[in-house]
Amino acid sequence: MKTIHSFVMSAVGLAALCASPAFAQQATFQVGALTPVTGAGAPYGAGMSKAIEIAVAEINAAGGAKGAKLVVSSEDSQTAPQAAVLGAKKLLSVSNVKALIGVWSSGESLAVMPLTNEANVLLMHASGAPALSGPPVNDKKLGFRFQATNGRFGRAFAEIAKREGYTKPATMAFNNASGLGNTEGFATAWKAAGKEVVASVVYEPNRPSYRSELQSVLRAKPDVIVTGSYLADTTIILREWYQSGVNTKWIIPGWAANADLIKALGPEVTEGIISVETVSNEAAPSYKHYAEAAGKAGINVQGNAYAAMAYDQAIILGLAVQAAGPTASGTELAKKVHEIGTAGGTQVYTFAEGKKKLEAGERVSYIGASSALNFDEFNDVTPDFAAWKIEKGQLVRKYIVKL
Repeated sequence: MKTIHSFVMSAVGLAALCASPAFAQQATFQVGALTPVTGAGAPYGAGMSKAIEIAVAEINAAGGAKGAKLVVSSEDSQTAPQAAVLGAKKLLSVSNVKALIGVWSSGESLAVMPLTNEANVLLMHASGAPALSGPPVNDKKLGFRFQATNGRFGRAFAEIAKREGYTKPATMAFNNASGLGNTEGFATAWKAAGKEVVASVVYEPNRPSYRSELQSVLRAKPDVIVTGSYLADTTIILREWYQSGVNTKWIIPGWAANADLIKALGPEVTEGIISVETVSNEAAPSYKHYAEAAGKAGINVQGNAYAAMAYDQAIILGLAVQAAGPTASGTELAKKVHEIGTAGGTQVYTFAEGKKKLEAGERVSYIGASSALNFDEFNDVTPDFAAWKIEKGQLVRKYIVKL
């Protein structure tokens, strides 16, 4: 009897010991990474995935967010809305993620946001479509944009066209939310200055040739063609333009006018093309901290601005979990992300620094590596832009454009 009693008491003691904080299993916070490992976004997807890993490792090395370890489950969006939806459903229903980060293209974000809204889960993305700003798509304000809107891209295109001295621009747009948003943003800004767009063409995806659409634009004799395009279609259009022998210039978004375009077409065809892309927050301590870690991880720091955006998404999510707790609802987390991503608090540049300030009861404002963030009422940001020009097969940065 005494032996049985001793055994029971020992078992109770062991159970109590195992339940103590020192031996309790650490809480977790599930994060979904939905990045474009394949498809049009593939030049950026691997870097985005690595940047998320870097950020999560930093958060966990600092003791986690409010005691919770961040755990990442990943899916390839394939830069395609249908694949993104399938990946998001798996992350939401199987991995039970409380936030979805790393989404790249507008088509993906527009397809996925209804799912995250229904699940009351945050969606952090790098998409430009204007529809992602407010109702009805982002009526719950669970979506956060870390890239410039297509409208802001269009304004940057207009500033660059003006600076370069062009007077007769035309536009060519891929028929989706992003492509149309870019060229419509340009046209709006250009016409607001009392100027004319001489031709505008919208073309369909997955065509073997765009010769007829191109000829329609060239008949207007533009001195520059502004595109809302992706790499595959841009490659075809530029090849057919070069074969036509017509002399005109091009302003193309950076995700289409990149090193892969030069590789596909060669220096002669791409000479003089202006590539426009947002630039990271290069003067900020957060960028310097990120760039060092990203460089060691093999990320093309200057050539992949989206990786810095993905890094910021994970860091500010960690800070929001630290502030609201790992069991907070999506709505509660969204309020903290917005608060931490706007001015008014003590400026912080790393998760560890922000965690320390939050534990001391201070309000913090995270200054990102990709931009200063400073979310507006739609949870959008306004980063700076840069104009690169392709010269002798190399992308050469020429100047910064601030809106």
